[in-house]
Amino acid sequence: MSKVLDAEQCVLVDVEPVVAAPKAPVDKTFRRYDQDQPLLLPPDLRDWLPAEHPARMVDDLVEFGLDLAGIYASYTESRGAPPYDPRLMLKVLIYGYSNGVTSSRALERRCQDDIAFRFLTADAAPDFVAISRFRVRHGAALKALFTQSLALCGRAGLVSLGRVALDGTKVRAAASRHRAMSYDRMVRAEAELEAEVATLLADAEAVDAAEDAAYGADRRADELPAELARRDQRLAVIRAAKAALEAEHAAAARARAQEEARGRGDGDEQVAAAGAAAATGAVVPDKAQRSFTDPDARIMKTSDGSFHYCFNGQAIVDEAHQVILAGQLRQSGADCPALPDMLTELETFLRQAGIDGAPNTLLGDAGYFSAANVEAFTDTGIDPLLATGRLKHGERAAPAPRGPIPKNATVKQRMARKLRTKKAKADYARRKVIVEPVFGQLQTCQTGDQLRLRGKPKADVEWFFHLACHNFRKLFNSHQTPWAPPTPAG
Repeated sequence: MSKVLDAEQCVLVDVEPVVAAPKAPVDKTFRRYDQDQPLLLPPDLRDWLPAEHPARMVDDLVEFGLDLAGIYASYTESRGAPPYDPRLMLKVLIYGYSNGVTSSRALERRCQDDIAFRFLTADAAPDFVAISRFRVRHGAALKALFTQSLALCGRAGLVSLGRVALDGTKVRAAASRHRAMSYDRMVRAEAELEAEVATLLADAEAVDAAEDAAYGADRRADELPAELARRDQRLAVIRAAKAALEAEHAAAARARAQEEARGRGDGDEQVAAAGAAAATGAVVPDKAQRSFTDPDARIMKTSDGSFHYCFNGQAIVDEAHQVILAGQLRQSGADCPALPDMLTELETFLRQAGIDGAPNTLLGDAGYFSAANVEAFTDTGIDPLLATGRLKHGERAAPAPRGPIPKNATVKQRMARKLRTKKAKADYARRKVIVEPVFGQLQTCQTGDQLRLRGKPKADVEWFFHLACHNFRKLFNSHQTPWAPPTPAG
């Protein structure tokens, strides 16, 4: 007899599954819901948002914390339809930019759909044209808000002026790579369009002569065929871009030649002659490009390894609360030439914001090092720590050598030796955590890596407005308001 039992023989007790009986529905009472119910009393806009909502902070900031006299002083004409109150428009822009909404059309939609925006606008809905025109018209006042943001952060105790860090980021311009042309392509396109225009003109003249012979000379002399007008406009745009490239490279060649002449000790006449000769003989590289949508933008390599039309956004950041102390928007992708100007900007913004003193230490990566940049710190009271090179992944710098510094050591050798001391290592290790998170916050929270306005002056305004909104966010997050808004009634 086999010891293997069937599966059926292994079942000791055969139990049927128990199925719970379905519950019977009950007469449930729900909360009242009637979309046709009229409101007996008008709603209070202040009841729409919780007490700690960021929109309330923006409201208090504009009402009680900012000086808007410059904006109001620009309205000198009483004629025309009443414009939107500048306080309303400024609240929309600050709250929108602080939350990554920078498009005027997107801001218009938010003013209709978003409760926070409706609270800030008192349930008004400015259209995108009004928002865009306000942003362009009051560009200088919007840029000046950065100084006010720095002053408010200083009064709130958010600025320590201990260690600060300088860095730059590539900010994409409102221009596409597909709406650009290289210099050699401009030369070929100019010749092709000139030939096409000449052919079309000859054809138009032949048609005019034939029609005059058949019908009489009664047509206007300024009429142009559509194809001729279109090609003529393209030719004018290409010629303007080509001339701008030639002027830019001529000016750069002139500046280099004059600097070299002054270094040789030449007189003023020789310096001027050398600059003129260099400008005359300047040659534009064939690969040099110019954008048709934003001629002020420049091709730069971005963090993803690709090339886009960008500006170089610079910022100096305080360590204590990551408040931005100074900024600049440059057309050059190189960081090194920006350092002397940023030191000047730092001194200017701190003075205008009413903040006394200067930072103790300024940290910068290898892109800012040069002997001239180290000398620029003379008489500033700031100790520079600028990296002299890059370390490979996992590589550690050698310890500082013992003994006195050699008298013949170069500026680079002295800085490299200084960076290998324990104190300098500890200071420089803070660079990344001071400045790089700021650019990350600008890109993720405010989309500060993409500008909406075109042209260097307008792009400069928008960059500084982004920096101001960043400082306002730091002020809001600290829950310290250096103004005294009245407590709402009730």
